[in-house]
Amino acid sequence: MANTLKGKKIILGITGSIAAYKACYIIRGLIKCGAEVQVVITPAGKEFITPITLSALTSKPVISEFFAQRDGTWNSHVDLGLWADAMLIAPATASTIGKMANGIADNMLITTYLSAKAPVFVAPAMDLDMYAHPSTQKNLETLRSYGNHIIEPATGELASHLVGKGRMEEPSTIILHLERYFAAKEGDLVGKTIMITTGPTYEKIDPVRFIGNYSSGKMGFALADECTSRGAKVILITGPVQQKTHFPVYQRCDVESAQQMYDAALSLFANADATILSAAVADYTPEQVADEKIKREKTGNMSLHLKPTQDIAATLGQLKSTLTSKLAKKVLVGFALETNQEQQNAEDKLNRKNLDFIVLNSLNDEGAGFRYDTNKISIIDRENKTDYPLKSKAEVATDIIDHLAKVLQETK
Repeated sequence: MANTLKGKKIILGITGSIAAYKACYIIRGLIKCGAEVQVVITPAGKEFITPITLSALTSKPVISEFFAQRDGTWNSHVDLGLWADAMLIAPATASTIGKMANGIADNMLITTYLSAKAPVFVAPAMDLDMYAHPSTQKNLETLRSYGNHIIEPATGELASHLVGKGRMEEPSTIILHLERYFAAKEGDLVGKTIMITTGPTYEKIDPVRFIGNYSSGKMGFALADECTSRGAKVILITGPVQQKTHFPVYQRCDVESAQQMYDAALSLFANADATILSAAVADYTPEQVADEKIKREKTGNMSLHLKPTQDIAATLGQLKSTLTSKLAKKVLVGFALETNQEQQNAEDKLNRKNLDFIVLNSLNDEGAGFRYDTNKISIIDRENKTDYPLKSKAEVATDIIDHLAKVLQETK
C-alpha cells in the first residue's frame, strides 16, 4: 500500500484538554507512517501532559513559548508555518477553536496557525453541551469557511457508554483523515473511480443452508485499500465477509448472492474507469429455494437441481465495448483461480470475456488462494505474462494496481 504520510512534516498542536494524553498515540502513529512531527503545545496543554514525554516521542524539543526558556532563542512561528506539510490540532478545545476563528493570537499555537500555509486539521474535544453550543458551532463553521478540515468528535451511542459524547475522535481515525487527504492530492489514481468485487457469494438452499466457497475477501479488500491510498474513488461490492478496509471507500455495496452481485456490478459499471473482478462468484445456484428449513427426517436422500448464474465478467466485457469511447476506455480486470492447465485456462478467460488483463493464481501454489494472508500471482495481458513470487496480499495488491495504473495511463 502506498504510504501517503512518508516524509511529511506535521505540526501537532496540543491544547488544554483531558484528551491531551491521546496525542502520544497520534505521534506514534504518524511516526510509524514515516512522518516527521513537531509538537506545539499551549500553556494549558502542559497541565495535562509533560513536554518531556512528547519530546521523547518526536525526538524534537517541544515548542510552547515564543522564546525558548533555556537560551532565549526565538521560535519563529512564520518559519514553522512554512515548514509544515500539514498542521493538526488535536485535541482542540472550545477556547482554542474560538481563538482560531477570531484571530486571537495570544500563544505560540495560534500564531503558528495563522502563519501556516499547509492544510489544517482540527479535532475538537469537549463535552457535548459545549460542542453543541451555538457559539462553538459558529466558530467551527467559520474555520470550515477558511478551508480548515474539521474531524468531527465521536457523538454516537458507543461514545456515550465510554468517555462521553463529544469526545475527540480516536487517534487512528484522525491519522486516517490525513492519509486520505494526501492520497487524494498526490496518488497516481487521482480522478479515477475503481469498482472492485470481492468475497464469496452464498446461494440459498433453504433459510439456513447455502452453497458457498472459502473466499475471505482479503485480496479484494487489499486492492480497495491500495486504490484508495493512491487517490482513487473506490466502489466496493462485497459478498458476506468480516473484512474491513483501512481507508473509507467512496461507496460500499454489501450483497449475498451471485444475482445480487451481478445486479450491483451492472448498475455501477458505467460509473467506473476500471473494474476489478476479484470476487469468487458461484457458477451455479439452486433452481428452487425452500421456504422452510428442509428436515432430514422427512426427505432422506436429497438432490439439488442447479442452474447457471449470470456471468458478471462476460456481461461487463460485452458492455465495456459499448461504453468505451475514443475519449475514455473502460478497463476490465479479471481473476482466475485454477487447479490445472492454469495459463491456458486464464488466457482463454481473458479472451472470451474481453478482459484487459487477468490475475492468475493456482491452488497448487503453497500459500496462495482462499483464506491465506499471502498470494502468488501471474499477470497476463494480450502481450505478456509476468510472474511474481509469494508475497503478502497487500504487496500483491500493489503489484496489481501498478499494472492497472500503467494500463489507465496508456488509455489516455
